[in-house]
Amino acid sequence: MRVLLTGANGFIGSAVRAGLHAAGHEIVAATHSEAALPGVARIVALDLARAGAEDWLPHLAGVDAVVNTAGVLQDSPRDSTAGVHEKGADALFAACERAGIRRVIHFSAIGVDRATPTAFSRSKLAGDRALMARDLDWVILRPAVVVGRGAYGGSALFRGLASLPVLPVAPDTAPLQVVQREDVVRTVLFFLAPGAPARVALDLAGPEPLAMSEVVAAYRSWLGWPPARRWTVPGWLMKAMYRAGDLVALLGWRPPMRTTAMREIRRGAVGDPAPWIAATGIVPQSLPAALAAEPASVQERWFAQLYFAKPLVYGVLALFWIGTGIVSLGPGFEIGRAIMQAGGAGIFEIPGIVAGALADIAIGAAIAFRSTARLGLYGGIALSFAYMVIGTAMLPGLWIEPLGPMLKIFPIVALHLAALAIREDR
Repeated sequence: MRVLLTGANGFIGSAVRAGLHAAGHEIVAATHSEAALPGVARIVALDLARAGAEDWLPHLAGVDAVVNTAGVLQDSPRDSTAGVHEKGADALFAACERAGIRRVIHFSAIGVDRATPTAFSRSKLAGDRALMARDLDWVILRPAVVVGRGAYGGSALFRGLASLPVLPVAPDTAPLQVVQREDVVRTVLFFLAPGAPARVALDLAGPEPLAMSEVVAAYRSWLGWPPARRWTVPGWLMKAMYRAGDLVALLGWRPPMRTTAMREIRRGAVGDPAPWIAATGIVPQSLPAALAAEPASVQERWFAQLYFAKPLVYGVLALFWIGTGIVSLGPGFEIGRAIMQAGGAGIFEIPGIVAGALADIAIGAAIAFRSTARLGLYGGIALSFAYMVIGTAMLPGLWIEPLGPMLKIFPIVALHLAALAIREDR
């Protein structure tokens, strides 16, 4: 069967892609870019939020089924919940209807048929209703928080929290019935089989409700660390952290801790798995059983411990470069002039200070924005070595200064390299 898969490089989409490939299906992967994807026959570079039905039709020729796993958590300069979950999804459904593709499997979110406290859940419900109105053999899957061997979003946050020496307990969090990604993939494959049921909407929920602190504690045990002392985080601090996540999202990053997550966690992620089991025969794994089946490796422990180190590294580097530029143009300007004079800069004295300061600020700003972070990091490395070469030529005595201004270039460069190594989210 030839299957068009949207969100093919996402957390759920990548696992579905692997499952489709293993089952022998031919995959047409729809993504934002044309990056290589293993096991894919063809890549369609389309933005679901902006593509219309006419844009999809040429790519649906010969396609037997469509699986839509695309989704975004919150509106930002980079993402549109209504664009992806409602308008864009409906354009794809309309194209399927026109192309004669009957089977459409669509990913929604658990609980949207009961409560819609955010633009995320409202747009998900609107997308579900748009699909239900179509003359298609639709299947709507509404998973709870999906976890698996890989990690992204909430599942990655669980591991990061598990690495902390004190287990933070957030107030006003409702239970979660986490579901294993492997069970989600098995469900997609079931509904692609000939004769599978159609026009059904199912909650994909784990077998038992767990408090968020219980989920984090289970991951901590899996990672091989002893139980941590618990600390109830004040409500005002949690709200500040979620607001900080919103601000970071404006820079193009996708932190899981945003105000949408706060509101969705308050309503919980629970549902009745019985209809899912009855329809497919798939019995969802519990979190403890799934973790016990695949022991954690050193890579998982590295990831967990680096989870909160990553925003710290990027924040420190961005502020370092921006701060040095501001200091050079402001309170440190005369000190800079004295250094340039001592090095014999001549007519380049003031232009050199200004150019260096502006370059520092530009690099810091580039590191702060996700889309330019890689360029900014490489620029920071290059400029650090340029400062080393220029400084050595002008004032070689800087190498033996007690505060080590030249020697400190090497740990700064090392931190840039570490930031490059952990830049990708998935």
